[in-house]
Amino acid sequence: MNYESSFGGDSITARSEDVHDVDTVQTAKSRRNRIIALVVVIALLIAGGIYFFGGKAETAAGEGASAGAGGSDSQAPAVTVIVPGSGNVERVINATGTLAARREMPVGIAGEGGQVIRVLVQPGDWVKTGQVLAIIDQDVQTQQARSLAAQIQVAQADSVLAQNELDRALQLVDRGFISKADVDRRRATRDSAVARVEVARAQLREAQERTGRLNIRAPEAGLVLERNVEPGQVVGGGSGVLFRLAARGEMELRAQMSEADLALLNVGVRAEVRPVGAGKSYEGQVWQLAPIIDATSRQGIARISLAYDKGLRPGGFASAAVISGSTQSPVLPESAVLSDDKGSYVYIVGKDNKVERRDVQTGAVTPRGIAIVGGINGQERVVLYAGGFLNPGETVRPQVQGRARS
Repeated sequence: MNYESSFGGDSITARSEDVHDVDTVQTAKSRRNRIIALVVVIALLIAGGIYFFGGKAETAAGEGASAGAGGSDSQAPAVTVIVPGSGNVERVINATGTLAARREMPVGIAGEGGQVIRVLVQPGDWVKTGQVLAIIDQDVQTQQARSLAAQIQVAQADSVLAQNELDRALQLVDRGFISKADVDRRRATRDSAVARVEVARAQLREAQERTGRLNIRAPEAGLVLERNVEPGQVVGGGSGVLFRLAARGEMELRAQMSEADLALLNVGVRAEVRPVGAGKSYEGQVWQLAPIIDATSRQGIARISLAYDKGLRPGGFASAAVISGSTQSPVLPESAVLSDDKGSYVYIVGKDNKVERRDVQTGAVTPRGIAIVGGINGQERVVLYAGGFLNPGETVRPQVQGRARS
């Protein structure tokens, strides 16, 4: 009986162990299925991402294989390059200086002077040649002229009387009433009277000229710059300059330049002048170059002539851009030209798409960019942007933007 009970208990125990093994197996299969499903989902997500964001799966695989093999040109950074060519570039010299009248005329007293009655002009007025600028009292000179005019009449009366006496004497000499000596004396008297008439007329003209010189007149047409006289003032030969005129209103900029820049200029070259505070520039041309150089500053003066404009005020400060000539040079945008302690340089992309540093000499800065006067000929592929992030010898994928306009 005990045996049977014991046997029965073992059977129950065995069945319990079998059931436990079955549950364990099912649990393991379920876990494995979940892992497989998770892997499949992850693989599908990766494939979808590659398809939508990186191309087809096989392409991505190919690129991955290539990357695993050590990389290729497709992994090189893309850079924008430009072939600048060569164009006509104006050589510009920049300078500063002071505005002034091109030919300044000081006007003072030409006559004996006197008291000023009226001043007829103001600074900024235009005047004609011979126009009266100021009137001086002429009462005394007017009376003197009248006296001289009366003396002319007296002399003319004497000359008429002398002529009549000579005519009568010539009629009587043939009859023997008077001698030829008397006729000669009357002829001399007549000639003296005629001469006194001429003397009186000359004295009157002299007085009139002196009176006319009392008024202050413009020696030439131009612009009044200064007025240094007022009504009631007594002026004379020692009064100094009463007016200053700019002949024909012409102005100039006296531009300070180095001796090296002066050597590049010629009379007649074009220039653009911009006064301080002015909203526009004025066209002019160099009409005179200084024959000497200041020994201290090592500078000379280039005089740039300008037509009159109310925006040009003598004594004002202005800058000038003088066109000293033109050359054939490549022009690059500022983004392509780099610099360091060795100077200016650019990056060139060679035939093997490797970056090469090229030292250059820069010229004038134009609206189109920086002129390159040495280092390249314009046929190279020059890196346009992000040159500071490249290194010499690095492989890149160049994308040509296009040939720059010359």
